[in-house]
Amino acid sequence: MMNEADILNAQRTWGDAVVNVGEATDHAEATRRAEALVNTLYVTDGSLLFAPTKAAEIQFRPTVESAVSYFVGGNEQFPEDKGFALEPWTSVRFENTGIRFPGPDQALAMGNYFFGRADGAEVKVEFTFAYAKIDGAVRITLHHSALPFSG
Repeated sequence: MMNEADILNAQRTWGDAVVNVGEATDHAEATRRAEALVNTLYVTDGSLLFAPTKAAEIQFRPTVESAVSYFVGGNEQFPEDKGFALEPWTSVRFENTGIRFPGPDQALAMGNYFFGRADGAEVKVEFTFAYAKIDGAVRITLHHSALPFSG
């Protein structure tokens, strides 16, 4: 059964992986790290529901290739991608509004996460993630994030 500690660990692992991608010394290494992030932390069977923060032209990213492109850019099929993880971010912290467990191997989490910049500023982003425990590993099955409305 999945529990809150599993989700907090998955969130910490995801944040560390995003920072790790941005710490790469060249694009090839960043791409390898992004591929590891996606292949390790997300479902990769084509069922992923991924709506990343800064995607407008191709808003939804169900494949490994499309998700990796979002994190590091450089893919001609996704020309809007500049490489979200290449900021580089210095930290990621989650503030969960709530975590729910609709089934024994399923969880939903919603709240804000904060991406730290080198100058100490943070960027606040809203998130909703769904998780499933598959073969003992917690995987992201749904990832939606957006910048807060600033109307």
